[in-house]
Amino acid sequence: MNSADPELLKLVVCPRDKKPMRDEGDYLVCSSEHRYRVVEGIPILLVSGVDQTHIEGDRALLVAEGDLSHAPLLKLTLGADEIDPFVKNSIGATNGGLYQNLVGNLKAYPIPDLRIPPGDGATFLEIGCSWGRWTIAAARKGYRVVGIDPSLKGVLAARRVSQQLGIEGHFLVADGRFLPFPDGSFSRVFSYSVLQHLSKENVQIVLPEIRRVLKTGGEAMVQLPNVFGFRSLYHEIRRGFRETRGFEVRYWTIPELKSTFSSLIGPVSVSVDGYFSLNAQVSDVGFMPPRYRAIVYASEWLRRLSMHIPALNYVADSLYVSALRLDGVPASR
Repeated sequence: MNSADPELLKLVVCPRDKKPMRDEGDYLVCSSEHRYRVVEGIPILLVSGVDQTHIEGDRALLVAEGDLSHAPLLKLTLGADEIDPFVKNSIGATNGGLYQNLVGNLKAYPIPDLRIPPGDGATFLEIGCSWGRWTIAAARKGYRVVGIDPSLKGVLAARRVSQQLGIEGHFLVADGRFLPFPDGSFSRVFSYSVLQHLSKENVQIVLPEIRRVLKTGGEAMVQLPNVFGFRSLYHEIRRGFRETRGFEVRYWTIPELKSTFSSLIGPVSVSVDGYFSLNAQVSDVGFMPPRYRAIVYASEWLRRLSMHIPALNYVADSLYVSALRLDGVPASR
């Protein structure tokens, strides 16, 4: 069945002109006749004719055109105790180097602790959800969740895993630069280990879109890497401080993060996510060998210390930028 979930159809608009869409079976269509393919109930709401930010976006568009060679595991159904094969094989790429030992050996899903207040039914959007670990974490905290990603493979896995775990949520293929949602749709917008792979010019396109879909008083929470982090400096030295290209990580200074997010969303605060890594979570230490656990525990100790010594923020590797959308604080670009 290719038709989109009727509940999801109520949530989305055309990513080009933000107009409502109607269901035409294999397609969602807006009043301007922009058409978007629905594949196994997943709308592919990418804007064709623009450069995609990830190769999986190009592949998803090929699937939308009928090339199913880029849609493996399309009709996969998981057993109750089976680990999704997409997650099992891509865990190192989605979760970072400290999770490499789990590739092909995953026995359970590493669902992190999301440090936000309980949702009580508030709406939550994750940009770049991949297989859905943070979206699932938000749902477990009481949010009504939507996850988007340019990867059809990732979105299909997110839907499979969430259903397997008894989590209610919506997942679709979309691009943070062209969010397919009406103005003021979400109380929280979240993104982790995603915008760091975009050019800073593209990030400056994503942020006003985040502001647009936030409710007044809503909060964006985005993870980005600090240019002066210990690990960050090591990698910058390795690549000779040259210009980044493709999917490589872009590093930001704290003043740069504050000025960019405050001008494009609203009032900003910056806090530490971690040290020595861009992905490791203390809630996942049980998945890691002992040599990595020490790194993660040290990171968590420093993170807690940074709440009392703010200067430690400047040498953290992974930062959270939180920005509020307030009335009367328009995006400046």
